[in-house]
Amino acid sequence: MLFNSLHFVAYFFITTIIYFLLPHKYRWFFLLAISCYFYMAFIPVYILILFFTIIVDYFAGILIEQQTNKRNKKLLLAWSIIVNTGCLCFFKYYNFLNENLTTLLGGMSIQNPIPALKIILPIGLSFHTFQAMSYTIEVYRGHQKAERHFGIYALYVMFYPQLVAGPIERPQNMIHQFYNKIDFDYNRIISGMRLMLWGLFKKIVIADRLAIYVDAVYNNPQHHSGISCAVATVFFAFQIYCDFSGYSTIAIGCARVLGIDLMENFRRPYLSKSIKEFWGRWHISLSTWFRDYLYIPIGGSRVKFPRHMFNLLIVFLVSGLWHGANWTFIVWGALHGTYQVIEILINKYMRKGTEKPKSFLSNTFSYIITFALVCLAWVFFRANNVHDGMLIVQNILTFKSGSLFIGFAAGFAYAVLLIIFLMIAEVNYEYFDNKLSLIYSNHTYKRLAGYAMLIIIILLIGVFNGGQFIYFQF
Repeated sequence: MLFNSLHFVAYFFITTIIYFLLPHKYRWFFLLAISCYFYMAFIPVYILILFFTIIVDYFAGILIEQQTNKRNKKLLLAWSIIVNTGCLCFFKYYNFLNENLTTLLGGMSIQNPIPALKIILPIGLSFHTFQAMSYTIEVYRGHQKAERHFGIYALYVMFYPQLVAGPIERPQNMIHQFYNKIDFDYNRIISGMRLMLWGLFKKIVIADRLAIYVDAVYNNPQHHSGISCAVATVFFAFQIYCDFSGYSTIAIGCARVLGIDLMENFRRPYLSKSIKEFWGRWHISLSTWFRDYLYIPIGGSRVKFPRHMFNLLIVFLVSGLWHGANWTFIVWGALHGTYQVIEILINKYMRKGTEKPKSFLSNTFSYIITFALVCLAWVFFRANNVHDGMLIVQNILTFKSGSLFIGFAAGFAYAVLLIIFLMIAEVNYEYFDNKLSLIYSNHTYKRLAGYAMLIIIILLIGVFNGGQFIYFQF
C-alpha cells in the first residue's frame, strides 16, 4: 500500500479512528493486524518470510538472554544474523551474484550450471531485516531485555508506518512505547498530520515532478547534452531527497498520530559543508546502524590510521551493496567512502593548526563543493548501469554540445521553482526555527492558510501517477 494513494488515505483514517476507540489492552493486536494487512497489500505471500524471521529472532533473543556462557551467546547471535542475512542475500543478491558468475565463467568459455531464478524482492526487506538484527544484537550486548510478548515483538518489526522504508529503529526506542497507554491528544494529532501533509507535498509535488525530467534524460543519456545531464543530476538529487525524506516524514507523522515517536531520519542534508556532515544528516537511521553494528565492531577509528581508512571504505562499500544488487550502487558507495578518506587526509595534513572560524565565502564554497560531490555520486545511484553512469559523467565534464532539454516547459519551470521553495523552507527550519513558515505559525488563521495552500498546490500540480517510493526497492 502506497502512502501516496487514496487507498492509504482511507486506511489511515479508518484504522486511526478504530485505534483510539479500542481499549488500550487490545491496541497492540489491532496495530499488528493492520500492519499485516498493510504489508500484504503488496505481495501477500511474502508475509511468510517476515513471520519466519520474526519467530527465529524472538526465540533467539530469549535464548541469548538466558545463556550465561558467552560462547553460546555468540553462537545464538550468529545463527540469528545468518538467518536474517541469508534471507536478504537470497532474495536480493542471488541473481546478481549468479549473473556475475555467468559472466566470469563465460570469459573462460565455461557454462554456469547454476540456474537463474524468477525472484521478486520482498518490499522493504533490507529495512525490516536490519531492524530485526538490531534487536538480537542489542539483547546480546545487554542493552535491551528480551521481549517475552510475542505480539509486541512482532509489532516492533512490523509497525506499518516504518515497515517498508524506515526509519530503522532500535528496540530501546520502540518496544516500550507499545506498552504505553496513549490518550487522544489533539495537538499531537495535528502535529503528526502536519508532518504527513508536508511529506506528501515533497513526494507528490516535488519528487514525482522532478522524476519526469530525470527519467527522460537518464533513460537516454546518449541523446542529451552535458548541460541537460547536469540539470537532470541536480534534479535527481532533490528528487531522491524529497522522495525518501517525504516517506520518512509521512511515517514519523503517522506514528506520531498514534502516539509513537520515531527517530528523525533526515536533517536538511543539502545544507552540509562536508561529506562527513552530509552523512550525519542523510538517512540517519541507516548511517548510525552501520556505525554501531559494523564500523565500530571492526575497529572504527581506534585502530592505526591505514586500517581506519580501510574500515571507512568497507562500511561504504557494504552500504552501497545494501542499497541494491547492481554495480552502480557499489560505485556509489565506493565514491562516498573515497570522499571520506580524502576529507580526513585533508583535515589531517593540510588544515592542521588552522581551526579558525570560516568566512561566509568559505562556507558557501564548502556547501557548493559538498553538493557537487554528492551529485557526482548520485549519477551512479540513478544510472541504469555503470556504462550509462560513465557516459553521463563524460557528457557533463566534457560539456557535450547541445541545447538544454526542457521537455514540457511549464513542468520544467515548476521543477525549478519547487526546488527554490524547498531550499527556502530548509533554510528557514535550519536557521530560523520555522518562524517564517505559515504551517508552524502561532496564529491559527495563518496555519490554516498554510495548510490550504499546500493542499491546493498538491491538487493543482501534484503528480498522482508517480508510483511507489524509490526506497521501496531496497
